[in-house]
Amino acid sequence: MAAKIKTGDKVVVLAGKDKGKTGEVSSVLPDKGKAVVDGVNMAVRHQRQSQTNQGGRQPKAMPLDLSNLALVDANGKATRVGFRVEDGKKVRYAKTTGDVI
Repeated sequence: MAAKIKTGDKVVVLAGKDKGKTGEVSSVLPDKGKAVVDGVNMAVRHQRQSQTNQGGRQPKAMPLDLSNLALVDANGKATRVGFRVEDGKKVRYAKTTGDVI
């Protein structure tokens, strides 16, 4: 199935402790059905000190389920994603505005 949410997309969280927050997708894990969004679903991870790293308690963005994310359209609202063929290419578009993403 084609990816409705890709790396670099601006998304809004629909459910969970960070409901309503927006951010940019930094990575997508399609086999697990999850995505990592910058600044959302933060957890503290303990890091050992090294030559390049200070160490200590480091905040890290944890993966969110794709079903809890929605794309943000041009108006700044959550939208569903559809697919259509334009000029022989399959493109994603926002269902609320009809604009190509």
